[in-house]
Parts: sequence; C-alpha cells; structure tokens
Amino acid sequence: MIYEEFRRQLGKAGLTVKEFAELIKQTPNSITNHAAEGEVPSHLAIIASLMGDMAEAGVDFRATLGRIEYEPSKPRGGATKGRFGGSKQPDMFIRTGKGPNKTMTNATTGLGGNERGDMFAGDGEEHDDAQH
Repeated sequence: MIYEEFRRQLGKAGLTVKEFAELIKQTPNSITNHAAEGEVPSHLAIIASLMGDMAEAGVDFRATLGRIEYEPSKPRGGATKGRFGGSKQPDMFIRTGKGPNKTMTNATTGLGGNERGDMFAGDGEEHDDAQH
C-alpha cells in the first residue's frame, strides 16, 4: 500500500499517524519513516485498512485493540555507552580490571581508557587512573 493510501485509511478511522502508532504500541517515527519509502509494510496496511473499514461500519476498533494483550516492539538500535545504535555490534570496550578506576581497552583499536572516558595507548596491562 502506498503511504498516501495508508494515511487516507487512517483518516477514515479518525486517526493521526501519532494516534495510530500509540494504538499499536509503536513510535510515531517508526511509522512516518515509511513515507520516504513511499509504501508501508503489509501488516501496517492491513491494520489501517481494517481500522478504516471498522470505523465506517460503526465498529469501535479501539475496544477490540484494548482486549488484546501484547508487548510493544523493542526499539532498534539501543545506543549505550561503548555501543552505537543501529545493528547489533560487539562491545567496544573490554574490561581489563575490576573497580571504577581500572582500564578498559577498545576491542577494535587497542587504545585504553577508563570508565570516565580518559584515553591512553593501551598496552594490555591493568592500570590505575592515578598513574595516567
């Protein structure tokens, strides 16, 4: 389904993209990102079409959705300290000691640093911050 038809179906249902996203426990961006592609995935097209037809027939689709128990989708990416968002990647830092002041070595470059982000040339040895 092209994105404009998708929006038309949401209009029939009396919904904005934001309201639709909230009803299906998605983020609005996860829906509007499809505008650039020009088409929406078939599962979203089916849901929007059913909602539009149900609304036209006087059926309360909100009550139907309210009876369904489901978990929201987990956001993709999930950037955290030492890990960029997007596709799953290996951890960037490997702990080489215990405690808050011990070295963390970048798994890719071999450079070392501590948990505060202070960086220095890694030699594979444990270091205490006070020495650097």
